[in-house]
Amino acid sequence: MKTKIVIAGATGRMGHALLEGVLADAGLQLHAAIDRADSPQIGHDAGTLFGKKTGVKISSDVAAALKGADVLIDFTRPEASLQYLEACKKAGIKYVIGTTGFTVEQKAKIEAAAKEIAIVFAPNMSVGVTLLINLVQSAAKVLNEGYDIEIIEAHHRHKVDAPSGTALRLGEAAAGALGRDLDKCAVYGREGVTGERDPSTIGFATVRGGDVVGDHTVLFAGIGERIELTHKASSRATFALGALRAAKFLSNKKMGLFDMRDVLGLK
Repeated sequence: MKTKIVIAGATGRMGHALLEGVLADAGLQLHAAIDRADSPQIGHDAGTLFGKKTGVKISSDVAAALKGADVLIDFTRPEASLQYLEACKKAGIKYVIGTTGFTVEQKAKIEAAAKEIAIVFAPNMSVGVTLLINLVQSAAKVLNEGYDIEIIEAHHRHKVDAPSGTALRLGEAAAGALGRDLDKCAVYGREGVTGERDPSTIGFATVRGGDVVGDHTVLFAGIGERIELTHKASSRATFALGALRAAKFLSNKKMGLFDMRDVLGLK
C-alpha cells in the first residue's frame, strides 16, 4: 500500500522538489498539496509550475487536506509549522518537519506533540549531512585538546534565519561530544578588538548570497594542521529525498520524536 503524502508549502522551492520526489516514487502517493490562503496558485494543479499534471489541486484547507492522509511533510516557517503541528495532532497524522529557526519554546511544543503522534524533526534531511553530524561527533572526541572549532555555512539570499539550523546542529554535535553547552560556548559574530580566542568556544560564520543551496564546513584548527569536514548541497532534491525516506520510516510508528539518525539507523 502506498504512503499518502501531504506537502506543505507546495509552491515553494522545497515544495517543488518534494512534489517531484513523490511523483517519482512508486511507493508514495500525492494525497494533497497545501499553501497559504493568499497564494495565487490556490485551486491550480500542484504540478502546474513545473509542467506536470498531478490531479491534485493546491488548497489552503489544512483539515481537509489531512483527511485520509498518512504523513505531512513541511519545510515552511516556524509559525506555520506550529499550526500544522496542531492540525496533525487533531487528525492523528504523522509529521516530517524540515523547517528551521524554531525557538526553545517552540521546540518544546514539538517534543510534547510527539507524545501523541510520530514526528521526524531534523534541521537537515540530507543523508550526507546526517552522516556529517556523526563524523563531527567522532572528530570532536579525538580532537578534544588544542583544536579550535569553527563552523562556516553559506546559503541563498532568501534564507531568513542565521546561523542555519544545520550549522547549529553541527555545533551541538561538537559541543555534546566535548561535554559543553552550546548555548554557553557559541560565538556568533566578531567585530572590532575581540581579544584572543577563547579555546572553549565554538565559532559560527554565516554567508548569504545568490542561489547557494547549502554549504557547511566544520573546521578543527590546531597548531600546524587543520581538519575540515564539509558538505555541499547542489540540489534541493537531496533534502526532498531524505524527507521522503523519513516519511516511509514513520509508516510503522504510532508516536515518538525521531531525527534523521533514527531514520538512517545511525543511533
